[in-house]
This record gives sequence, structure tokens and C-alpha cells, in this order.
Amino acid sequence: MRRRELLGLVLAASAASRARAQAPKPRLATLSPSSQSASAARWGAFWEGMQALGYSRDHFVVENRWADGHPDRLSALAAELARLDPQIIVCYGSEATLAAKQATASIPVVMAISADPIGAGLAASLARPGGNVTGLSMAQPDMAGKYVQLLKAVVPQAKRIAVLINPHDPTHANRSGEVIRAAGSIGVEAFSVAAAVVEQIAGAFAEMTNRNAHALIVLGTPLFTLAGADIVALAARQRLPALYDTSSFVAIGGLISYGADPNDLFRRAAYYVDRILKGAKPADLPIEQPTKFLLLINLKTVSALGLTVPPEILARVDEVIE
Repeated sequence: MRRRELLGLVLAASAASRARAQAPKPRLATLSPSSQSASAARWGAFWEGMQALGYSRDHFVVENRWADGHPDRLSALAAELARLDPQIIVCYGSEATLAAKQATASIPVVMAISADPIGAGLAASLARPGGNVTGLSMAQPDMAGKYVQLLKAVVPQAKRIAVLINPHDPTHANRSGEVIRAAGSIGVEAFSVAAAVVEQIAGAFAEMTNRNAHALIVLGTPLFTLAGADIVALAARQRLPALYDTSSFVAIGGLISYGADPNDLFRRAAYYVDRILKGAKPADLPIEQPTKFLLLINLKTVSALGLTVPPEILARVDEVIE
């Protein structure tokens, strides 16, 4: 090969390398109703999933937005992200996903977790979402019935069950209604008590006391995960047996939990980001449901409340906290 041709090839390769180096990084946005510290494990799991697919934070211009437990901020934060025109917005929870969906109809939105995306109006169906939103759902048939049955098995004397809801979460109205109907079908009264921000949670527990609640079901939402220590402490103070659909509550003293592992769902959200970056449309990516649900019990809390867990429940437990 002539020297001039070789030099031309070297220069061409160098130019191509510089072009790749100078190519703009894709912009990846995240939106969370919680705080950075309270949701660190969730987003850590997401980036673990991204790393398994060959990505790192350095591949992206990352725009994170946190509502810090104030859901009324989500609309403005979602609009701010939409103006930045990222390739994808990844959302924690149904509230954030709804805010992103309302802010843009064109930017792909991946929900890392949603309890009921169809009921919340986030997608047309699980098989064909149909819009710009796809991702992971925690919804499964008869979850409400399973919550009531588990709690009633551990607290058989419970005749009135409170359901703690976040009125800003678009899935909670339907889900609490299902719990109330499931409880009624076995002769148990259930009623919902709302807390829209962390500061309202203590008042919600006071209302439970006034209404003589015997037990509690806490529906999952980022707000309640953010306030997990306060919720568990208030339940202990009022000696109120509580079931949660998120395992992190049991690790800090909650009685019992039943549900999918949120961190696993966040890891799986990376798959959707990868597919979209490679050209897939959210409308054509089916929303996934978990296939494994974990049952956790804190035996120290069982003892503190003077309860007895039936052997048939203990036989089903995936993890016992002592």
C-alpha cells in the first residue's frame, strides 16, 4: 500500500473516531415522587439492570427529578423534563407516570413500577399499551382478596380493617375499593383513610383510632415508602397489626408483607429502555406483570403484638425477620 493511501486511511479512521467521540449522548430522564435518598435502592437496581445490558451512566446525559414527597410538584417537574426532550423518561410509580404522560404524548415513558396501569389510564391494555407508556405492572387478579385473607389469618379477631391510601396515586381508588369489597365478602368491615403528604400520615392514624380499626392494610406508593419508618412506628405505637405490599416495611419492623420485589421490577425496566433506544415503540412493547410474589413476616413484631402465625401461613413464608 502506498504511503499516501495509508496516511489517508489513518486520517479517515481518526476523523471517524473524533466524530463518534463528539456525537451527543442520549438524554435519559427519571421522575420520582420520592426523595433521592429514599428511592436510592430502586434506582440503584435500575442502573444494575442497565449495566447488565452494557450501559452505564456515562453513556447518557442523565436528568433526575425528585418531588421529595410532594406529589403536587410532579406536573411541573414532568413538564420541565419534556422541554428537555429526552429520548426516554423513566418513572417511579403511577403518579409520576401519569404526570409524564400528561406532559408529553411523543417522548417514550417507561414506568418502572405501577400497581394498576390499566385502571389508572396509563395504557389501553397490557398486551398492546397503545400510547407512549409501557413498563412494569404489579397488578394481578385477586390481590385484594389475598391481602385480606392473609391479614385475617394472622389477626383473626379483626372485624374492622383500615386501608391507608394516597389520594394522589391514580391506582388507589380502585385498589382500596377492591379491598373493601373483598373484606365485605367475608363479613369484615373495611374503610379507607387518606394521607396525601407525609405530614398527614399521623392524622390518618388518629382517624383509624377514632374509627376503632383492628388492623391495617397499607397500599404501596412511593409516598408511603418515603415515610416507611413513620408508618411502622405509628402502627407499633397504636398496636395496629399491618400488612404492606412492599417488603421494605417488614425489614424495619412492619408485621407482614405480600407482593413483588420492587427492585426486581426496576432492574427489568432497563430492558424497556434498551429496546426503545434500539428503535422499539412503547405502544408495541407489552406491559409485564410479576410472576413471583414474596411473603415476609417479622416475628419480633408478631411477638410484640401478642399474635400467633398459623402454621399454614408460616409454611408459605419466603423470609422470616427475627
